Amino acid sequence: MNKAVTFAGLSLLLLASCSSPDKQAKLETLRQQKIEIEGQIAALESELGSSSATSGGKITDVIITPVSATGFVHSIDVQGIVEASESVDLRPAMAGIVTHIHVKEGDAVQKGQVLAETDHEIYERQINSLQPQLQLATEMYERQSRLWAQQIGSEVQLLQARTQKESLEKQIHTLEEQIDMTRIKSPISGTVDFVGLRLGQLAAANFIDPAFRIVNLSSLKAVARISESTAPLVKSGNPVALAFPDLGEEVSSRITFTSRTIDPLTRTFAAHASMPAGPAYRPNMVVVMRIVDYENPSAITVPVNLVQSSPEGAFVYVATSRENGKKIASRRIISTGKTYGSSTEVLSGLLAGDQLITTGYAQLTDGAEIAF
Repeated sequence: MNKAVTFAGLSLLLLASCSSPDKQAKLETLRQQKIEIEGQIAALESELGSSSATSGGKITDVIITPVSATGFVHSIDVQGIVEASESVDLRPAMAGIVTHIHVKEGDAVQKGQVLAETDHEIYERQINSLQPQLQLATEMYERQSRLWAQQIGSEVQLLQARTQKESLEKQIHTLEEQIDMTRIKSPISGTVDFVGLRLGQLAAANFIDPAFRIVNLSSLKAVARISESTAPLVKSGNPVALAFPDLGEEVSSRITFTSRTIDPLTRTFAAHASMPAGPAYRPNMVVVMRIVDYENPSAITVPVNLVQSSPEGAFVYVATSRENGKKIASRRIISTGKTYGSSTEVLSGLLAGDQLITTGYAQLTDGAEIAF
């Protein structure tokens, strides 16, 4: 039993003595490989000129855009409608049965043209009954005038004859005016846009719907109500762009009128702009008026989303270079002016030629290393 134990112990000692040189050799090999790898890493870091591996920093990829001076325009945008400069709703001057309608919707009419008539037969009958009386009164007056010229008769007789004649003339003239009032006439030249009368119906001045609507489409204007806060900025002569969303068109014009009073309920005032005539433009069509209230032909502008805030004020990031050639992001404090759309006017802090960082700016800090 003792011999067996001794033999086993000698076998284990022999195996241990045989494996120790192999492990030692493997350890030495690994140490040598480690030295070689560290040397390769150091060489690559030196070649790239980067200290990021040892310092723990990183380089941020960005996109830059050179700053340039361009025109900046600020506008007040407000929705309005198209109106005809001349548009009238007509109603009869006096009640009566409609006997004639001379026009239909879409017809072109001239100023003073008769559009419709109501019954005026009763006035004509009265005139017909007065005509013989007027004829007799005229003859009597002429006769008295001849006698008075011959110094025959009295002056009272002459005055009575003249008064009778003139009274009948006035009655007939009044009846003729009443007949004329039964005729609905157009006060402007234009197009019949609406006919609200029907033959045989009773037409009256107090009807809700007009008898006719006449519009002059050769003279149109854009009209909008604008907040009183912009009253000092919106004046006659201001440039304005008129955009028609339904047509996909835009035309240039100028403000031709601004009201001098503020509506006490809406706190707004009216502004008008002239516009060209054309078959595509119709009264009550929606128009967006972009009224220019500020222009700077040589402004420096930046996209509004690039402007960030800090306790020191608004800032953007620009790309600058160090003496060692490294590119870094520099925080540039700026003073801003007006903003319109996606652009902000920069009053100070940026110069033409600066390299504005437009992509990747959100992850930057002042002095961070960048690549572009």
